[in-house]
Amino acid sequence: MPDGTTIQRMFAEVAPGYDRANRALSLGIDQWWRRRAVRLVAVKPGERGLDVCAGTGDLSMALQRAGAVVVGTDFCAPMLVIANRKNREVTGAPSFLAADTLALPFGAHSFDFVTVAFGIRNVSDPLAGLREMARVVRPGGRVVVLEFCKPRVPLLGSLYRFYFRSVLPRLGGWISGAKNDAYRYLHDSVMAFPERADFLALMQQAGLKNPRMQLLTGGIAALYRGEVEA
Repeated sequence: MPDGTTIQRMFAEVAPGYDRANRALSLGIDQWWRRRAVRLVAVKPGERGLDVCAGTGDLSMALQRAGAVVVGTDFCAPMLVIANRKNREVTGAPSFLAADTLALPFGAHSFDFVTVAFGIRNVSDPLAGLREMARVVRPGGRVVVLEFCKPRVPLLGSLYRFYFRSVLPRLGGWISGAKNDAYRYLHDSVMAFPERADFLALMQQAGLKNPRMQLLTGGIAALYRGEVEA
């Protein structure tokens, strides 16, 4: 798998066409997945939230609209340039900050919740990333993760693997305008990433209590939630 610097460079090159490619490649379902993530967070008005690996800010903005005060972080500054450009179009938008999920620049117990959408598999040490996310959440607060999953229904699983392996890399590069292997990396990272029970075990190792999972769209994506011990 690529190292952190290579991943950072790939996302920097993809940034200008990232939103356009996401919508086209997922047929817009990624927006519904994010709405489900917001629902699972169960935001209370005025809560402080952190959205790590925020990318171009879609989940950060959805959480802000739900009533939270949100900070979005990402280790790829060009992604945040796009997020801030979108920010200028709305009132009461999140703030964005370039930061590594493995070394978040916040004190312990700074937030009521932390989220990450399609980003934890890009962290070089996902367990350390989860521990850092848990560190900045107050006791009784929650961590919610939205990530790709591999469907296990035979026909859907076969179609999914064919699309991810053979169609998505070419189509993603064409739509986004990227000339690198970002969408090949997407396939490889999803195939290699721990999911379902394995990811719930990682959450437990990170100190999160009562980890649980919801499968989305036949198991193409999954939502995970755990709490920091009160």
